[in-house]
Formats: sequence, structure tokens, C-alpha cells
Amino acid sequence: MARKKVAPEEEIVNAVGEETALGSVPVDTAPPDEAGADTGDVPAELSEVDLPAEEPTEPSETLPTMEAADAKPFGLSAAEKTASQEESDTVEERAEESELHEKMSEFPDAEENLLSDLPTSVPQASEADEAEWGFEEPVPEEAAAEATEDEYLAADNPEMPDAPEEKSERTLFYELDFNELDRGLSEEERKEWNSIYASFRGRSAITGTIIGVDLYARYLPRSEARMLENRRELCAVVVPYRIPILIRESEMWELGEERPDFVLRNMVGASIDVIVTKVERTANRAQASRRQASRSQRRFFAAREDLHAVGSRITCRMLAVGPRRCLVDCYGYDLDMTQREIRYAAIPDLRTEFHPGSEIDCIVKEYHPRTGELIVSAKETEVNPFFGAEERHPVGSRRFAIISGKYGGGVFCNLPDGVTCMCNYSYQHEDADFMVGEHVMLMVQRYDQEKLQMYGKIMSKW
Repeated sequence: MARKKVAPEEEIVNAVGEETALGSVPVDTAPPDEAGADTGDVPAELSEVDLPAEEPTEPSETLPTMEAADAKPFGLSAAEKTASQEESDTVEERAEESELHEKMSEFPDAEENLLSDLPTSVPQASEADEAEWGFEEPVPEEAAAEATEDEYLAADNPEMPDAPEEKSERTLFYELDFNELDRGLSEEERKEWNSIYASFRGRSAITGTIIGVDLYARYLPRSEARMLENRRELCAVVVPYRIPILIRESEMWELGEERPDFVLRNMVGASIDVIVTKVERTANRAQASRRQASRSQRRFFAAREDLHAVGSRITCRMLAVGPRRCLVDCYGYDLDMTQREIRYAAIPDLRTEFHPGSEIDCIVKEYHPRTGELIVSAKETEVNPFFGAEERHPVGSRRFAIISGKYGGGVFCNLPDGVTCMCNYSYQHEDADFMVGEHVMLMVQRYDQEKLQMYGKIMSKW
């Protein structure tokens, strides 16, 4: 009986179903030859007379035309399959198996695509249900790793087209037209800009004097300034000649060594080393970092044994000076020094003798390169005047002195040779009768050789 001609899609679906039914057929069936004919007992050529008449079929609603199917046939035609089936059941099975082998060899994805289009009887759960019950399909580890790696690459690579980033400061600097920008500058202005350019290019330090401390928001647009005014970030201003160099408060100190705002405000007049980090050529200013310059100085200090050896004499610069304490810069190290570490004689007010920018000689007492700890002393650059004081000022002698300070009910008096005498008042005087800086007459009472201290009593004003 002749088989009804079907559409190519239905033919393929039937073929897939027959393959499922023929799952038990051995795989060692001989493959078709190059011409596409079977190697069994089926005759090589079939007479066209025995072929059944083709019945016209209506076009499928799902397929607009059959031209695409005719241009790309799937295996044997329907007429050949009908003729082979009428011969025998065995020949038919072998022919259909060969046909399926040929289809799968030519179109390896045909089975997968067709099976995906077939309706399934098993209901599929929604994504919400899967998420609620924890049945979400796990992401393969390799795929997750690749995604994570791609994210890191996109974050680290500024040249990624998907995540464009702003150009770096150095890129913007090298894009400047210096011939056009520096045209018309005076010789002093040209030297100033060249020093700024050199510091930015080579990360070399330049020395400048702080002429003022302002709010950094003053140098920004209003939209950005409003945000910074809440934090009140300060910046030191250095002007070598005409160009202001801004050093923000965050670039003044090393991390963990930050100072209060009043210290920075009292640094006006201090001489510091900075490295230019940003050149704002069109705005006629630059930004610099003292912190980076301090790091370079520390490395230089650690490499020079003649500088950091115990007993070496080095020169330090005063950054900020208070009544009894000051901040000094020793090769990138910011050290607090009290009056006792500066001079053997008591100093009533350090501000009367020192100011920011002053230089002072110090002796290295301890230096630990691993921890970065540095201890210096300024007074040890001189001989202690206490030595020999007992011979110059014997017990019971009266000496002229100046009141240098008061502490804990005691009075510090400085003798002309630099010896400091710790004194009390006589019974006929009160503390209100004497002020710091006044001249008095004292009597030497005793010496303490362990503390290297001389004690006496104020007898009267001089």
C-alpha cells in the first residue's frame, strides 16, 4: 500500500520517532556508500512506474513556502522509502537505519532542534518557584570563574570600551602644548614652570616656604566646593615665584601620623619639600604632596650610614612652634621636641627664640630602620653646663638669675652660664610677687648629681 506523502517537517519527526523505536537495532549496520544507495539486497535503481502517484498536499500553516525544504532535502525521499518498505520488513529497517545515519552525519544538530520543538508532558516550574524552593540551576564553576575574571579585567583595564575611565594626570600632562602655553612668559616665570614640570616628570622634590593655609574648597567650582566645605579640608599654599602650589592636608602627613588642624595652621613660614602630583596649567596652579617627598627623604636617610649612625649630627627644620613644644622635620621624620630636649637651660616660651623655618642642629641618639623610629636631641650638641657648676657656684653662694618658668609650685631660674636652678620662695615672699622674666637674687642650697640638678631659694628681686 502506498504511503501518504507528508511534509518534510512531519517526515523528520516520524524519523526521530522511528529511531527511538529502533534503539535496540545493532549499530554495526553497514553505512551507505558515497552515492547514497544501500549495500543490501535492495535494487540500486527503482522504476519510476512502480512509484505511487503524488497526491497534492495543502501548504502547512506553519510554513509559508516549501522552497526552503526542497532546496535542502533531508536524506531519502518519501517515494524511495515507500518502495523499500514493500520489499520486506528487514530491508525496510536497514534502509531506515541507514537513512537516519545519513541524516545525523549531515545534520548533527537536527535531532536536538526537533526534540526541543516537540511538546513535553512534564510541566516546567517557573523561575520564581525554583528560587523559592532552592532549585535554581547552579552556575558551573568554570563559567563563574570566567565571569569573575572578566569583571576584574574590566576594572583594572582602563582601556576597556565597556567601562571607559578618565585619563590619568600624566596622560593629560603629556598632551599639553607647552610651546603655546609658555609663550609670552618672563624668564622667572619660565624657570618656575620648568621646576614644576621637572618635579612632576621625574618625581623629584622641590623646596618651598608655606605662605598660608586655606580651605581647599576655595580653589574648586561651587558644586564641588560645597561638598568639601563640610569636611573643611585644609591645604598649605607654597608660591615659589608666581604659581601657587597646593598641598592638601591629606598629603601633608603619613598615614597614622596625622596632626591636628591647629598644627597645620601654625606652619606658616615653614620650609618643606614637596613633589608635584598634578599640573593645572590652564588654571595656573599645581598640586603637590609632602608625604611622597618625606618617603624619598626617609629612604635617603636609611641608605646613608654617616647620617643615621648614633652620635651623628644632622640639621632639622622647625615646622611648628608652641610655647613648650615644637614639631621638627628630620629627613622626612616628623618629631615632637620639648623644651628639655632643645636646651639645658629652661626656655620660658620657645616662640621667643624659634619660629617655623628655623634650623636646629641635633644629635642622633637612636635609629631603628625596621620600625622607622628616630630619636634626636638638640641640647646634646653642647656640653652640659651642670658639669663644673658646683665649683663655680658653691653651696651657700648668692647668684644673679632670671625666672624662666614656673611648674608645680617651683620656679626655674637661669644663671648667666646656662645652669638652671630649681628654686623655692623665701618665707617673706609669695608666688604672685614674681613673674616670668623678672630678675632675682637666689642662694644655692644643694646639688643632685644623679639628676644633674641644682637647687636654691629666691631671696629677693634684683
